[in-house]
Amino acid sequence: QVQLVESGGGLVQPGGSLRLTCAASGSSFSIITMGWYRQAPGKQRELVASITSGGSTMYADSVKGRFTISRDNTKKTVYLQMNSLKPEDTGLFYCNGYLGPTTTRFNWGQGTQVTVSS
Repeated sequence: QVQLVESGGGLVQPGGSLRLTCAASGSSFSIITMGWYRQAPGKQRELVASITSGGSTMYADSVKGRFTISRDNTKKTVYLQMNSLKPEDTGLFYCNGYLGPTTTRFNWGQGTQVTVSS
């Protein structure tokens, strides 16, 4: 079973930037589509961005042009570069293997908290 460890969150002012990192274990990482998910306070977890094994990306409308997902298969790591952060980006961020709009591959990790506030 793949284990996922997210890091890089923190408190940032509106307009600031953060880079999240997801480290994965397991031998099949390079062939798996990976996603970053956000759970805002009081809301359901939602897909923010995904990246295929070949590097094709998809973004939620709310983050297009501000967030960039990338991966390094040699390090079994997925990144989420977040720029121009807004208060509504606040939430707990997780990574997981993407199977569909509401389906993921693995157990959820602990996530990393992102708080955007002045």
